[in-house]
Amino acid sequence: MQKHHSRDAGFTLLELLVVLAILGLLAAIVGPQVIKYLDSSKSQSARVQAKNVVAALNLFKLDASRYPTQEEGVQALFKEPANLPSWNGPYLPEQSAAVDPWGRPYLLRIPGEHGEVDVYSLGSDGQPGGTGEAKDVGSW
Repeated sequence: MQKHHSRDAGFTLLELLVVLAILGLLAAIVGPQVIKYLDSSKSQSARVQAKNVVAALNLFKLDASRYPTQEEGVQALFKEPANLPSWNGPYLPEQSAAVDPWGRPYLLRIPGEHGEVDVYSLGSDGQPGGTGEAKDVGSW
């Protein structure tokens, strides 16, 4: 039996380098877009969650004929406020529904600047204002 060695078997170093260069270019182009998408998803999630909290606050108002006070805050959706016999909660399935994607509780403003009630998060930095992911996100 004779063994035949072919010069065409395998890849040359140049071919491998070209493939690696193409993969590097793809990673450089696609990577930042994926990161930007993942970052914006937290803001979008916060906006949807804030609207859900507003819906729960509206249910609270139907039962109690008022929104929770600033002092009661969003906790009134889980824990019955003192001297409120018409409370029929909890109004959200779990307390984590009132926590923004950055792990902080949603803030409540009554009366709101954008409606009867504003539910908002201060974004990734936890400070008023900001841009990008640090921008305030609300139910409006």
